[in-house]
Amino acid sequence: MRIHKFPFLTAVVILLTIAACSTPKKEPATLLIYGGPIYTVDTTQAVVEAVATKDNIILFAGSLEEAEAYKGEQTKVIDLQGRTMTPGLIEGHGHFMGLGYNEMNLDLINTTSYQEIVDAVAERVKTAEPGEWITGRGWHQSKWDEMPEETVKGFQTHDLLSSVSPDNPVYLRHASGHAGFANAKAMEISGLKLLPQEGIDEFEVEGGEVIRDDLGRPTGVFNERAQTLITRQIPESTPETDRKAFELAVAACQRDGITGFHDAGIGREAIALFEQMKAEGKMNVRLYTMLTGWDKELLQEWYERGPLVDPDHLLTIRSVKLNCDGALGSRGAWLLESYSDRPGHFGHETLPMDFVKETALNGLQHGFQVCSHAIGDRANREILDRYEAAFKELPELTNDHRYRIEHAQHLHPEDIPRFAELGVIPAMQAVHLSSDRPWAIDRLGEKRIKEGAYMWQSLLESGIPIVNGTDVPVEPLNPIPSFYASVTRKTLKGNPDGGYEPKERMTRDQALKSYTLDAAYGAFEEEIKGSITPGKLADFTIYNQDLMTVPEEDILRTEVVMTIFDGRIVYEKTD
Repeated sequence: MRIHKFPFLTAVVILLTIAACSTPKKEPATLLIYGGPIYTVDTTQAVVEAVATKDNIILFAGSLEEAEAYKGEQTKVIDLQGRTMTPGLIEGHGHFMGLGYNEMNLDLINTTSYQEIVDAVAERVKTAEPGEWITGRGWHQSKWDEMPEETVKGFQTHDLLSSVSPDNPVYLRHASGHAGFANAKAMEISGLKLLPQEGIDEFEVEGGEVIRDDLGRPTGVFNERAQTLITRQIPESTPETDRKAFELAVAACQRDGITGFHDAGIGREAIALFEQMKAEGKMNVRLYTMLTGWDKELLQEWYERGPLVDPDHLLTIRSVKLNCDGALGSRGAWLLESYSDRPGHFGHETLPMDFVKETALNGLQHGFQVCSHAIGDRANREILDRYEAAFKELPELTNDHRYRIEHAQHLHPEDIPRFAELGVIPAMQAVHLSSDRPWAIDRLGEKRIKEGAYMWQSLLESGIPIVNGTDVPVEPLNPIPSFYASVTRKTLKGNPDGGYEPKERMTRDQALKSYTLDAAYGAFEEEIKGSITPGKLADFTIYNQDLMTVPEEDILRTEVVMTIFDGRIVYEKTD
């Protein structure tokens, strides 16, 4: 019997044609990334083989086989070659221009003695013009290997510094930014007398303190708001230096895998600069900025104007930063009980709490998030009280306020659950534990340390996310030490065994989330970034090794080798 094949073949061709037409054609990707573990921070698929992007948007995340369908003639392919990728990291609390200027001025963050500071200034004096200001930042007396012979209230005195810089005014900010150290020339220019005058006290400053010796002479250390006695004399920056600092800050972010940055307190000049840089196409990091609470006129102008939520997701202004107490290192943190190593001293309330309540109400009424700096347990309690009072006064406006407390470093145990109850987000810098915990116990005593210091896991378990970061330039921008501190609770030298108060450690998943999706949530941006999810922005950080699985002792060897921002490679390590 003869079989007629052609009608059958024709039918098969028709069916295949119909099937091909019914299958949607994949949009060609501009980037296809594969070849190593890719951690998405997306609960639907925690780890994927490949990611495809179109311009600055993620098209696909999943298996390599499926991702190949997005490959076109113009697709750039990146083989990770075993390296690891995560969502682009977000610095959850830093000072952007401070980061840039820190790269231009004396960087004292790694100094281990007073003598090293003096030597650094002496070296700068050699190239400085007479009368030229020498500025720097980063010293921290509690981190020195040894203290000088002469100290007052735990701080060095200016005599040795002044002796190497007789013709140059010098002002060196403490690592925390909450204190500063001036030489004799700087105090002279500021009109301050080195010998006390009878009946005159020119050193009294509300919300601050000038450290003086037993004879009433200034030691050169200016705490909290007393810093203005000196800083008002320092020449203002120029448009040229501001631009340079901005560009240096962007480059630093790219080197460290930072694609988003929460800038904790900006004024008019910074706003104008950021807008100009965006217009010129130089905004190669996503800035989420907080208006400084020191400028009440600026706040009022923005209340009337309303938040700026940038459709390009490059420059957003929708929050207010309030500075409510000082730092623990300079004994400026506002405490419920006095300092263990300075009885009778409780720190400083650097902003009236009535203004915190007023700002909390204004934030609710005008659509602005409020972010309040609080390190001491009393500052945290007072701010939670003011937030709560505002929420009760305007309950209809509290559905999604996402108010924050920046640092939330030392808490009374009774206040820990209040964060989740009130929906207040703690923005905490884990690396501060590595730097501060060895000496913080001297300030607070063992009981307060163990019950309320750096309470990450307790806060997470209560149901509130944590925004992580470094507070750069207080600490270096590099996110790896903060990740390490989050999961080990050790110093960067690996001490002590088991970590400080180990029950409060984060898991590695929690730590990564605190630098990505939870940080995005802290800025109302979790729908557009923070995880490798189709439809979100194509921001990625690539590392030389798998920081999620390497042994704990190897975490600090992790390096950022590539940063992808807005779908473009903006940094690639060459050596």
